[in-house]
Parts: sequence; C-alpha cells; structure tokens
Amino acid sequence: MDPQFLILGLIWYIVFLFSTTCHEGAHALAAKIGGDPTAFHGGQVSLNPIPHIRRSPFGMVVVPILTYFYAHWMIGWANAPYDPNWQRRYPRRAAWMALAGPAANFCLVIIAAVAIRVGIALHFFHAPESANFTHVTEAVDPGVAGFAATFLSILFVLNLVLGTFNLLPAPPLDGNTGITLLMNENMALRFLDWTHNQGMGMIGLLLAWVLYDKMFAYIFRLSLAALYPGSSWG
Repeated sequence: MDPQFLILGLIWYIVFLFSTTCHEGAHALAAKIGGDPTAFHGGQVSLNPIPHIRRSPFGMVVVPILTYFYAHWMIGWANAPYDPNWQRRYPRRAAWMALAGPAANFCLVIIAAVAIRVGIALHFFHAPESANFTHVTEAVDPGVAGFAATFLSILFVLNLVLGTFNLLPAPPLDGNTGITLLMNENMALRFLDWTHNQGMGMIGLLLAWVLYDKMFAYIFRLSLAALYPGSSWG
C-alpha cells in the first residue's frame, strides 16, 4: 500500500478526531452552561477524544477509516448525551446547545483560514491552481510546510462540511433543533415532538445528504472566494 496514502490518512484522522471532538465538546459545554450536566458527567466537556470514542466507536473509528479507503476523505459522527426533559423545559437553551457544535466547526474554519493567510504572507504557501479536499492551499517547498499546508487544507474543508451540513434543518442534524430559535416555545416543542415521533432520523439524514451534495460545490466556491479575495474562485 502506498505510504503517502497512509500518511495522508493519518493526517485526515487526526483532523477528524480533533474537529469532531471540538464539535461534541461544544455541545456538551453549552448544555452544561444551560443547566444540563448530562454530557459533563459523561466526560464529554473535554477536548480529549477518548470519551467521545467510547460513546460512539463506530462513528468515530470504523466509519472514518472505511470512508477514507473508499472515497479518500473522511466522515463520521459522535454525539453528546442530553436530558430530553431539560430540552422540554428550556427549548431555547437546547437550540443554542445544538448550534454550539457547528459554531465550533466554523471557528476552526476561521483559524485554518487565518493560518493559511499568514503562511501566504510569509511565502510558505500559495493558492493552488485547482482546489480539492486536501489542496485548499499549497506549500512553496515540501517538508514541514507541505505537511502544514495539507493539515490546514483538511482542517478548513472538513470543518466547513461539518459546520454547514449540520445546520440543515433535518432530523437528526443540529439545524433541526437550532431552527426552533425562530419559533415561540410552544411551537418549538410541537415541532420537536413531531420530528422526534415520526421516526424521521434516517430519512431526514438521507434527504439532507442528497440536498447537501447539490449545495456543496457552491459552498466550497464561496469559501474559496473568501479565502482568496479577488481571485478567480469568486
């Protein structure tokens, strides 16, 4: 097996673990601040990936590795536990808790973008002729700069995917709860009851993925235009 493929897979997995842990840790922290310590007691208010892996070993280990060998990029999942009774008492707090995960991903996108722009200013990186999941930026020289360019590219794109996909208002994604911020409490509870009781989880996820597959090219192009203002990406 190609050693370069394995090394790239290791970088992908490091970024995936870190990004997913930040996402779930943000959920857990927001819930604790909002009065639900369930995830805190489960160890999920942490940047340590071990509690998240223990809770979701299939989504945190098996699926990312399989998707990398199949598609050469990684996707997976984890989840932070919460108290449904707390959600019913405080639906707006629960909505903010849901949005905290994508917010963490967008913060990582911004951090990656700033690091890329600093690297360009220092002449370590330059904009690629064509961008993909692992080449949002390229190193002027190989070596450490090449590793950094690959790491930051994956950090940028993976968190862009995690943040935007999870905002779709379909169960079981975060946007399905987050959208209730636009409703009054009674309507929010009726909406959540309806989506939870209809067994729409798998159907919602499949529909969201089909829709997102059509949307991502535009999201990716807009993100590159923001990363490289004035370039041909826009």
